[in-house]
Amino acid sequence: MPSHGRLRGIPPMSIITLTTDIGVSDHYVAQMKGVILGINPQATIVDVSHSIQPQNILQGAGVIGEAHRSFPKGVIHMVVVDPGVGTSRSPILLSTPSAHFLAPDNGVLSHILSEGYGEPPRLSEEGVSALPPGFQGFHLDNHSYWRDPVSLTFHGRDVFAPVAAHLSLGVPPASLGIEITSLIYLPPPMPFEEGGFLVGVVTSIDHFGNLVTNVRAKLVAMHERIEVEVQGRSIYGLSQSYQDADHLLAIIGSGGYLEIAVRNGSAAEALSARVGLRVRISPHPPKQAHS
Repeated sequence: MPSHGRLRGIPPMSIITLTTDIGVSDHYVAQMKGVILGINPQATIVDVSHSIQPQNILQGAGVIGEAHRSFPKGVIHMVVVDPGVGTSRSPILLSTPSAHFLAPDNGVLSHILSEGYGEPPRLSEEGVSALPPGFQGFHLDNHSYWRDPVSLTFHGRDVFAPVAAHLSLGVPPASLGIEITSLIYLPPPMPFEEGGFLVGVVTSIDHFGNLVTNVRAKLVAMHERIEVEVQGRSIYGLSQSYQDADHLLAIIGSGGYLEIAVRNGSAAEALSARVGLRVRISPHPPKQAHS
């Protein structure tokens, strides 16, 4: 059995978070929680989000990539955005120096992996990358820790939930499956320079209709004034709050990324926006009022 000494710093943890695209109008989330509590009645279950757009792996990757940073060391994160459920894709456990992540091997943990890479990793033709130093992966193949029988369409309940519960009780990762050294990696979209503009994209749309981009605060903070162009509209300067204007505004959100918002309204509706929409930023706008 391989040595797992580098994971000894993670204490047993009964906090289990759930991130899914399942929604809350059906019984699915309750069933997953019921399975966890049936194995570990002392588990603390935290809902990160069940409103990931159906099958949107990149959105799920971004949500858990931001949310996990606010939790204490050792938390168990279940990330079930799984359009390939029932296929040959593998259920996996990724143990990092700070937490455990249970998910399908489909790229939904790409933001977690990116935290361990010093530079963009080399990918195989299949989009597979070696794990960063200090990370361990396991293919969950020990059925004794699964429910029986296992549905072909609901591994969140029958595989990930019971494994999370057993892990929270102190079952070591190596007992849950065989060790693996690589996972599918979907490189997060990065801002780029084009024609004198910094070009970013909308990576998610939150509950309020705010457009969250992939442009970090540090990329715009270096300029005294900026112009943000989106869907043919221009926004001049950064606002300090969501109440600063009666029209479109640009603001640095709590996650440290540039956002497009509307006071007491939805930027997504105002702009007919979608995930993937391009946003252009110029450091030297003319002195004008907001559009």
